[in-house]
Amino acid sequence: MRADGKKNVLGIMIDAVDYDGAVDEILRAARERRGFTVSALAVHGLMTGATDPEQKFRLNHFDLLTPDGQPVRWVLNWLYGAGLRDRVYGPNLTLRVCERAAAEGVKVYFYGSSRDVLARLERSLLQRFPNLVIAGMQVSQFRRLIPAEKDELARRIRESGASILFVGLGCPRQEVFAFECRDALQIPILAVGAAFPFIAGLLPQAPPWIQRAGLEWLFRLVSEPKRLWRRYVFLNPAYILLIALQAARLRQFSTQGQRPTEELLYG
Repeated sequence: MRADGKKNVLGIMIDAVDYDGAVDEILRAARERRGFTVSALAVHGLMTGATDPEQKFRLNHFDLLTPDGQPVRWVLNWLYGAGLRDRVYGPNLTLRVCERAAAEGVKVYFYGSSRDVLARLERSLLQRFPNLVIAGMQVSQFRRLIPAEKDELARRIRESGASILFVGLGCPRQEVFAFECRDALQIPILAVGAAFPFIAGLLPQAPPWIQRAGLEWLFRLVSEPKRLWRRYVFLNPAYILLIALQAARLRQFSTQGQRPTEELLYG
């Protein structure tokens, strides 16, 4: 297990943690019924915080930000000697947490995506982990919620008895949701991106060698060019440039951020 604390990457405090360390922290918070926000951040997620002061504030108030992308892991190893042998990839983190939850009788809840994705996700998870107790599943509204809807959603999740909530609303909406709902739920909230359709078998995953080479972004770009081209064409070069500036100590990146002026209530 490796958990060496938070490291500044472009002003975002990423945890130098491996799978075992992340899963242990999540399950500990679940057993203690303690608010605990988690996001698996690749370059895109990290850059949303690096370029938006309010999102930086949210992310830097998360309890755990794992290095989802290989380029994020490489930077942790390069700049801080973290010695991480693997990234902590959202879909795999989801599976590992569900495996532990099934073994320990911890109930889980899933929020986000569509009815078809959730139905297939449930079948896939129960095939893998027959003892997993899924306390509930709810589709995304694909819009901003009114305060009464947020309160009703939080009440439904609390009354389900779930001790862990997985959120798949897409970045950065899912991180906003986790930040805004932490106190209302008081359980671990995991923002896991495309984990839902990946585990459901509705999106192809890159072969392991492509993932290890840090080229998953290219695989996803080829799979979904219309949706993802702006993300990768603009953000990846910007990330490389800014990391070079940080490594050369030509620019310092503050972790301060700006407290959000309003709740966005994404759902």
